[in-house]
Amino acid sequence: MIKIFLFFIAMTMSNFAFGQQQATFSQYMFNGLAINPAYAGSHDALSVNLLTRFQNVGLPGAPNTQTLAVHTPLVNERIAVGLLIVRDNIAVINQTGVNGIYAYRLPMRKGNLSMGIQAGFSSYQAAYSKLETYQPDMVFAQDVRQVRPNFGAGLFYSTALWYAGISLPHMMSDVFQRGTNFETIHQSVPLIVNGGYVFTLNRLMKIKPNFLLKAVDQRIVELDVNANLLFDEVLWIGLSYNFSHAVSLLVEMQVTDQFRFGYSFTAAMGPIRTAEVGSHEILLSYRFKNISKGIVTPRYF
Repeated sequence: MIKIFLFFIAMTMSNFAFGQQQATFSQYMFNGLAINPAYAGSHDALSVNLLTRFQNVGLPGAPNTQTLAVHTPLVNERIAVGLLIVRDNIAVINQTGVNGIYAYRLPMRKGNLSMGIQAGFSSYQAAYSKLETYQPDMVFAQDVRQVRPNFGAGLFYSTALWYAGISLPHMMSDVFQRGTNFETIHQSVPLIVNGGYVFTLNRLMKIKPNFLLKAVDQRIVELDVNANLLFDEVLWIGLSYNFSHAVSLLVEMQVTDQFRFGYSFTAAMGPIRTAEVGSHEILLSYRFKNISKGIVTPRYF
């Protein structure tokens, strides 16, 4: 059991899952608040996103993550607020992050520039005493329960057809540890840059390429490129390649004007591919009608 646990820690840190680092998801282009607080209010109405990800299905203790993102503009539509809750579990480690979000949206000639901040906390729990070791090991005899503050900031610019964002969603370089000598997890400060553009192919089809780049300690640790094809403003079909050797297939359906359902499947292309059957991600999104306008306008991101 201890070897499996250590294997997961190494694997997850190399892929930067939320339990150790700021999470990103294969459907990041439809779940912007999870990576950038400045995304708040961009739907011009109250919006609720629920996402769950089951990573490396088939391996014992595999990571699974759930996010709840709620955001809305206020009456004057320049100020927006939001709430982001992320819960992550990997083997005996559980981490929950709760952040309140504030954004100020500045109308420009062709779009909107939004400046956002977030503040909250991360609760970290590691039940190391539940691990079965081959021989007694005091390193894993003591559990960890700690809470650390979090602050983040970002910029987000969008028009009807394209968007670009840059964010530091976790600005606290936290260290979760037991006692004074053993460091359990070190939380680095990630920089995330992402963007996308919608091209019209014909009356029924559009294509939207997207990208996401993440850097930690001045090193690029993740690069994802994606293209989504939109059919008749209803069905998105996309393909992503992550330079950590993973390929994702995405399907998004605009079930109604307000409700969207998304699913993605990610297959690892590296050595781990023989030990797991891929990662699954489900997204449910509901956008209420604009109170002042009484309508729901099309949104491509």
